[in-house]
Amino acid sequence: MLIASLTFHEAAHAWAADKLGDPTARHLGRLSLNPAVHIDPIGTLVFPLLAAVTGAPLIGWAKPVPVDFRHLRSPQRDFALIAAAGPASNLLLAIGATIVIGLLPHSAPGDLVGRSLLTTPREFLLALIQINVLLAVFNMLPVPPLDGGNVLIGLLPSGAGRAIARLRPYGFLILYALMLTGALAAIARPVQSIVYGLLSLLI
Repeated sequence: MLIASLTFHEAAHAWAADKLGDPTARHLGRLSLNPAVHIDPIGTLVFPLLAAVTGAPLIGWAKPVPVDFRHLRSPQRDFALIAAAGPASNLLLAIGATIVIGLLPHSAPGDLVGRSLLTTPREFLLALIQINVLLAVFNMLPVPPLDGGNVLIGLLPSGAGRAIARLRPYGFLILYALMLTGALAAIARPVQSIVYGLLSLLI
């Protein structure tokens, strides 16, 4: 589910870039839902497997989609839109899974066969929602190189955007510091709760 969600996320970046005038990702075959073209061996395979084995926080990423600013009509604005497309795609997956859960039939009390048949699809969809809400919220943190940092760079005046961009080499150190101090959970959990509350309105 994580690999599928990351694939959809990166394909959304590629689709947005292509629609905004940059064909680079399309020419490189990244405008695809084939996981093989998006997988990063460390971020998509090793880190999630370590998290599954050790119980550590789930962190994963795919190969970044390349963007050539020279092809964008409004580079600063369009870069922000391309960055936002990834988390938006994860929210769309979460919304779709929530709607499907709402459409699943409810088994009658005592109907053991019905409950057993529905348990696996429901659990799968709930996990899909959880992963995609996590990806959307985590990626929208305003820390480059996360999508939220790139959106912030695109929205701020050029001087302030360049100042934020200079944090890019230290982005993962900042993220790990936030994780180890508990600040990341303190920031992300309330936002996740709000998203879950809004999704529950669809059922």
